[in-house]
This record gives sequence, structure tokens and C-alpha cells, in this order.
Amino acid sequence: MSTKYEAFTESAKSKSADAEHRAKLQKAMGTYHGKVSTMQDKQFRDWDAARDYAEAVKSYAIENMPDLLEQFEAKQIDRGSTVLWAETAEDARTQIAEIVHRHKVESVVKSKSMTSEEIRFNEFMDELKVDVIESDLGELIVQMRGEKPYHIVTPAMHLSKEDIAELFHEKLGTALDASVEDLTAAARLHLREKFLAADMGFTSANFILADDGSFLVLENEGNARLSANLPDVHVAVIGIDKVLANLKDLSLFLPLLSTSGTGQQMTVYNSIFRGPRAGQSLYVILLDNGRSDLYADEKLREVLRCIRCGACLNSCPVYESIGGHSYEAAYSGPIGSVISPHIFGFQDYQHLSQSSSLCGACTDVCPVKIPLHHLLHYNRTIANETKTNDASWRLIMRLWAKAMKSRKSIKIARNSFGIIDSIILKAFFQKHSENLPKLAEKSFAELWEEKNER
Repeated sequence: MSTKYEAFTESAKSKSADAEHRAKLQKAMGTYHGKVSTMQDKQFRDWDAARDYAEAVKSYAIENMPDLLEQFEAKQIDRGSTVLWAETAEDARTQIAEIVHRHKVESVVKSKSMTSEEIRFNEFMDELKVDVIESDLGELIVQMRGEKPYHIVTPAMHLSKEDIAELFHEKLGTALDASVEDLTAAARLHLREKFLAADMGFTSANFILADDGSFLVLENEGNARLSANLPDVHVAVIGIDKVLANLKDLSLFLPLLSTSGTGQQMTVYNSIFRGPRAGQSLYVILLDNGRSDLYADEKLREVLRCIRCGACLNSCPVYESIGGHSYEAAYSGPIGSVISPHIFGFQDYQHLSQSSSLCGACTDVCPVKIPLHHLLHYNRTIANETKTNDASWRLIMRLWAKAMKSRKSIKIARNSFGIIDSIILKAFFQKHSENLPKLAEKSFAELWEEKNER
């Protein structure tokens, strides 16, 4: 077993047993579900039809991704941008380091970006002795706490207002009983001087628009717009899967993303970047980092439709129990469990695909109809075929499959379970053997036969 697996099981066990943590999470989830349900009815006459259309539009874009990306690249270059291609996270960091040295960057103001977590941007800037300040309120909060984002969309979902008030009292000198308005005002004042002093702004993008040669950044606070426009250097690291063919596709995807992501009619700030502003250097880094491998697999290719709305996390009973930090990956929940093994290493992260009940709730809510629970099962198949999962697990599954092939073998296995329980399972799963369920004295089949004999 990998150390990542061991860390995951320990964290999951701790978080699922933490009543306060689960209460905070369930409260946030309850609010989310109410907003989303209301907004779906308000925005769409037929939500399922909208999902079908979104699936078709995004599938077309992914199928034609190479050509569409080149179309985007050409138009950005024509407008004065520098477009770079990064095959790996390390390539992206190398390119960013060259930009930092070229422009003598000492401070960076950064908008919310899961892609930056994917390439370990903040840690890399620390290595280069460059200051980085998160400008999104939720990201700022977790940065102050020395934590990673808890959720794809709402990074501080696990914290209460009281938790944040205590943090801001310590870091920004606000009153312990400060109101929400006072806390946000303090964050705004703290960040404004950072925006004005920064040498470089960092963003990602929600969509790449091929026909317009632009990229789109969605947000609710205005911080991304300031991060991109105030500094003289703007770096945007964008996953190549963010591509859409046409500007007009936004008429569907803007309300689709806001509805599924936060239950809003529309995000507050929607910025389209067609090139650098006057006097600014814009660097667009198109990040692969395993996406081409996903593209090459006809089944896994479907996951590239993801628009990072976070709906699958909010519907997942596992995520709702253990929270986002247990995954120890940039992407958590069902979508993270599918893609993380292929981005960060299958050996270290394949266990995430096992951490699902395969209930299908994630698939049911996905606005672009990614069959997430089927892809989780597919990852399990890959792990079994490549033998990257635990050898004892493979042995038990082979024995289980053999036993389930006939009624007779099921009966033999049941009668032998006492031996299996006391010897085999305890040998392989010593730490968990005390939690193994006890079989009923009689099987359903035996009870049924007795009932019919009467």
C-alpha cells in the first residue's frame, strides 16, 4: 500500500468521525442544494435537455481539440500574447521561472485556480523567493491557515464564520465578534495594496474560445480582473481541456456553470481576455499534464468535458462524510478520483477510485453528463489489470468472483466463512478485522426454503 493510501484512510477515518466537521459540511451542502434546485427551474425549461446539448457541444470541442487550440493560439499571438505549451507540470514551472527572471518578479497576486494547485505554483514561487498572495477570499483564508483548498469551487467550505473571525483577528487585527461585512472589508483593504504592488498577476481560465481567440475568467469578487489587469505581467495557465469551439457557446455554458456551481443565475464578473492590455506582457501557458493520455483513451476522454462546477462533490456521500482535504490532491471528490491517478501518478492515487459506493449520484448531477461512476469503475479495472492495486485485494476479489459463479459455491463459501474470517481476512486486514460484519446464522435462501416447507 502506498503512503498516500495510508494517509487517505487515516484522514478519512478522522474526518468522518468528527461531528463538528460534518455538521459544517452538511450545512453548506444543504444551502447549496436548495439554491441549485431553485435555479435549475428558474433558468431552464428542460434541465436534462440542456445537459444533453452541453454534452454534445463539449464533446465536439474535445474531439476537435488539437485544431481548436491551434486556432486559439494563432489569434492570441496576432494580438501580442506569448503562447507556450507545457507537456508536464514541471514544464509549466520551468516556463514560469523564466518569466519571473525575465521580468524581475518579486511579488505575485493570484486569482483562484485549481490549475495552479495542480502544478504546485505557490510552493514553486516559495522556492524562487517570490511572494504570492491569494486574492480570492476563500483562497486567502485557507492560505492564511496554511491549508490547501477544501473544494473546487468553495475552498473554505469547511470553516464557519466564527472560525474565519478568529483567523482574521489573529492575522488582520479585526474584532473577534466582527460581522461578515467587517471581515470582507478587512480582506478588501488588505488585498488592495497587494494588487497595486504586484509585479505579476496569475490566473487560469474557465473556457478557451477558439473562434474568438480568447479565454474567459469567471468570478464573483472582481479579484481575478484586478489580478489580470493591474500588474504589468499577466500569466494564465490553462488546461487544454477548457476549449470551446465558439463564443456563442457561452450562452449555454455561462448559466450552466453558475447554476451547477453555486446556484447563481450568473457569476458576477465574466472577463474575456483577447490579448494583453496596452503596456502589458501576457503569457498564456496551455497545460497538458496527462490530458493527452486521457484524450487517447476513448472511455476516459469523456472526463475532459468537465467544467469544474463541483456538483459531483456536492452530491457525493463519500465527500460529504470525509471532506476535501482527505483526498490530498488538487482535485477531490468523484471528478478528482477519476482524473488524479492519471495526472499525479496511478500507483499513488488509484486508491481514490476505490473510495466510492458507485451510487451514480455524481453522474446524475453532472451538467455535461460525464458517466463518473462508470469511469471510477474503469479506473478500478485498470488498477487490477496493471496490478497497481494491493495484491491481497486482487486475491480476495478473485476468490469472491469464483464463489459468486454458482449457488453451490456461494453456500460452500458461506459455510467456510468462519475459517476465512478468523485466518485469511485477519491476516490481511489486521487493523480492520474487528469491524468485519458477522454473518447471520442462516442465509436468505435457507430461510426461504424453510418458509416454503411449512
